[in-house]
Amino acid sequence: MDHPLLEEQLKQLLIRECDKEDDIDWQSISDDEPLFGGKSRIAMDSLDALQVSLALQQHYGVRIEGAKDGRRILATIASIAAYIRSGSVAGELEPGKAKAGEKAQFTDAK
Repeated sequence: MDHPLLEEQLKQLLIRECDKEDDIDWQSISDDEPLFGGKSRIAMDSLDALQVSLALQQHYGVRIEGAKDGRRILATIASIAAYIRSGSVAGELEPGKAKAGEKAQFTDAK
């Protein structure tokens, strides 16, 4: 997938899933802008994070499990894009779950 295209799609998905279409123009979001916390215009909460995680699983076949990994992965558009591109940033692949071209399932690394 084209590098800027993924980030653009993620920004649109984020705005839609967080119900911010009337508040924020997706094009105004920078790739490194924080998505959580007081400095964030998006101001994602745990429900937003869950909705975005489910949408990422549906659209890109990646699964985010665990609040700690979720918060790290969903920190910025750039971190989400890196996770999608790498396929295994948050955890270890479950044995036998992922083969080339299949959707991978990740679990928290312990």
